[in-house]
Parts: sequence; C-alpha cells; structure tokens
Amino acid sequence: MSDKRIDSAIRSDRDFRATARRLATVHEAALTGGASGGAPLAAPRAVIGESWRRVLVSGVDPDRDRPQSPLSVAELEHRRQASPLSAVLAVLHEGLLPAADAAQQIMVVTDAEGRVLWREGSAPVRRMADRLGFDKGADWTEGVVGTNAIGTALVARRPVLVHSAEHFVRSHQQWTCAAAPLHDPRDGRLLGTVDISGPAPSFHPTTLSLVSAVARLAEGELRSRHQLSLDRLRSSAAPVLARVGGRALAVDPSGWVVGVTGLTPPDRVALPKAPQAGPLWLPRYGRCALEPLPGGWLIRVGGRERDLAPSRAVLDVGGPDGPAVTVSGPAGSWTHALTPRHAELLFVLAAHPRGRSAAELARDLFGDASRAVTVRAELSRLRRHLGSVLAHRPYRFADGVEVELRLPAARAQLLPHSLAPAVAAARLG
Repeated sequence: MSDKRIDSAIRSDRDFRATARRLATVHEAALTGGASGGAPLAAPRAVIGESWRRVLVSGVDPDRDRPQSPLSVAELEHRRQASPLSAVLAVLHEGLLPAADAAQQIMVVTDAEGRVLWREGSAPVRRMADRLGFDKGADWTEGVVGTNAIGTALVARRPVLVHSAEHFVRSHQQWTCAAAPLHDPRDGRLLGTVDISGPAPSFHPTTLSLVSAVARLAEGELRSRHQLSLDRLRSSAAPVLARVGGRALAVDPSGWVVGVTGLTPPDRVALPKAPQAGPLWLPRYGRCALEPLPGGWLIRVGGRERDLAPSRAVLDVGGPDGPAVTVSGPAGSWTHALTPRHAELLFVLAAHPRGRSAAELARDLFGDASRAVTVRAELSRLRRHLGSVLAHRPYRFADGVEVELRLPAARAQLLPHSLAPAVAAARLG
C-alpha cells in the first residue's frame, strides 16, 4: 500500500479500523511467511518491507519490547548542548507544536544515533509514550524498537510515515508517527530527526508533509546561520590574505572557503577532524601549513608532498553517521562523508585491490557495462576529494595506501538502500 493510498484511506474512524485490520494482516503474513488459505495479500510499502527485513535480521521480537538503556541526565544534557539542532528548536516548535497539541500528538527531536533529545506536546500522549519507554534519552533505532518513523528515517535518509501495524513491534501498533531527517548544510552530515507521534486514530493525511516542510525550514535556518559565520570570517580573513605571499586559502572549521590568493577558489577543502596548527597534507594541494584565524584557518600551500603522502584509508560503510572514508598519513588524518554512489564505488574498489576498469565498475554498479562514461564522471568527482589516494588504469586505491574496510555487524545491512549488483551480492556473503 502506497503512502497516498494510506492517506486517502484514513478519512473516518471506520476507515481507520479497516486500514488497521488490513495492515495487521499484512504484518502477520510477513512474520509467518504467507497468507492463510492461500489468499493473496498486498505487500507492505517498499520502505516498510525493507525495514521489516532489517529488523528480522537484528533479532527484534515483535511480541516483546527490548529493555531501554536511556541516557543519564548528564549525558542527555551534554548531547543537547553539543547538538546543532538546539539552534533550530524554535523553528521546530513554531512549525509543529501547535498542530501536535491540536491533534493530541507529541513532537520528538532525536540525534543521529536515534536518541531522544527533546520531547514535547500533549500531556496525555506523553504519558502513553512513557509506558513504551518513549522518553527523553531513549534509543529509538530500528535495532531496539523495530520499524518506526524515527529509526527507519535514520536508515532511509528521507521522511518516513509508519502507520498502525506497519510498526514491527505489536505494542507500538496503536501509534502513527511521521519523521524527517535533519542534515547539517555545511557537510551534509545527518544531525538527527524531527518526529510527530500519537495514537493512530489521530493521524491526518498532511502530517508527513508538514513534518517534511518544517524539517526543510530548520535546515534553511542552519544554512543561514552558516552563511552569516562565513561572511564574518571573510571580512576578517581578507586583510590577512592580502599580505600573504604565495598561494593560500582561508577556510572555516568545516573547510568551506571564504577567500584565496594565488589559486583558483574551490568551494571546500577536506580538513582533518581535529585540525591543529602546523604542517599537513591535503589531497588537492599536497604539503601545506595550517595557521589559525578567528573562526577558521589559513592554509598556506607549497612544499614537497612526497614525505607527507597518505598511507592509510579506512572505508566505513557500517557506522551510524553514514558511509565515510578516513585518510591518514604522517601529517594527520581527515574524514570525508560519502554520497551513496561514492560509497558504492569505494566499496567495490576496496573489495578488488587489483583494480577495476570503468566497464567493470559499470557492471558492478548498474549491471550494464555501457555506462562506463557515468562511472568515469563519478570517479572524477571523487578524486577531487581524495586526490592521490586513488589511482587509475585500472581504477584502484593507490599503491602504498593500506585499506581497511569496516562493514556493518549484519551483512544484510550493508549500504541498505543500494541497488548495485556488487553490493547486493556482498549482502549475501
């Protein structure tokens, strides 16, 4: 059943009961392996079916809630203060709390690990949520509570509605929830989710659209704040760059470029996670020197790069923050978050140390060797970030770079939304 069919079905209490019964039958068939009497059943929506398969692999019991291990008060407060989402709580409150209160629902904001940081809204519904352990500090990921809007949106990286018996754990099937992921506009990093949850009969067809729109507003506010910080840094860096001899860049702590001298300006430079003043090696420029600026860094480009070339690359396709590659060498390390396509490419290259041709990669990713041009274009974009970490003819990790591949605990959860034939084959072991 598609989202639109669910939306259109819930128009009255009678509609809700009929839809809930139909979803419960689909849920039961998924757990038992088929319909009784051989009667055909509608399949669950694709996003729900994929989630149920992941949850089954994780060993979640549909008849029993897993015990929660909520965060301590001190850890919860630390995460709240460290979360960039604290800066946009006002946007989320203004956009969602009036509707949540009117519909007898609650608004929940989590971090990227699925931990509930803030929960507000209808007092009776908060008490109902307490009985499920759905409180501040709780872990609301799929591996703990089964299919739900928060946990599933964290995996799917898109807004998700979970209605009634689409929840995997039966004790949650009296609820409907709609969640949207929130991303950091500086680097695309997943920051968490915003969610509206409440009793299933209180569901309204516009709930998911509202949550998605408010999430976009919050990301827009984060983007505006970042732009203001770049403008301030640009003003303070301009006189410094005017006095620098040679090639140099001024960047913010995330590597966004606000000014250059002697270079073609890129949009962004990959910096180490914890940059320090002194020498370092950057993939695009080789040997550099890093100097602090108020609110950012001055990068002086030049020198021999041979002694600072990268020696190790860790490709993590199982971490909670999404796929990323960490490159390290004598001058330190830096991490680059990967797009889904670039994660597929690097996974295949890590699995084939001797390298792959463009045609072979096209078959690995698309099942079609004729799409080699697309592969070359993606690798060209990837090399802008990784530089000499990658080699070509054939495409591979460069000689002398030790590669470590970190996989998820369950093979079935490898790049879960990838349709690449090579990834699908790897999930089967």
